[in-house]
Amino acid sequence: MESKARAAGHSIHPMLITFPLGLLGMAVIFDIIYLATGSRGWTVVSFWMIAAGVISGLVAAVPGAIDWLTVVPSGSRAWQIGLYHGVGNVIVVLLFAASWVFRRGPGDGFDMAGLPSTIALICSFAGLLLALVTGWLGGELVERLGIAVHEGANPDAPSSLSKRPPV
Repeated sequence: MESKARAAGHSIHPMLITFPLGLLGMAVIFDIIYLATGSRGWTVVSFWMIAAGVISGLVAAVPGAIDWLTVVPSGSRAWQIGLYHGVGNVIVVLLFAASWVFRRGPGDGFDMAGLPSTIALICSFAGLLLALVTGWLGGELVERLGIAVHEGANPDAPSSLSKRPPV
């Protein structure tokens, strides 16, 4: 079931999800470093990584939704897993957005990052745990159920840039 949202022969959604996963995951790691060291600089970096991760997560959701609505057969196991994957990722973005709001300090611009409250840390840690589950569900869709994979994919298929169909 080939993706409808493609660029240069490849599905866009898997290309884009690396950004929110990396940014949001590193934000949690930087929070852990802050908790271990007490160094406020890590909270500033985490604050801005969360902002970028939330924005990139919303961008990545668009081609994912397009594929779910146009490629995945309604009522199938893949459709159900895609629903859990999508709704779960919306919750991930909301948890991190809440964490970002709870971190805001009294300043503006680069100085607007305050120290994270306990609720801010709980939101981001819970968001990361849920992202691990939804990421696994996304892998299940692609690797197990073949969603958004070119129908002729095989180990000897020509490059997607060659314009030749896989055989």
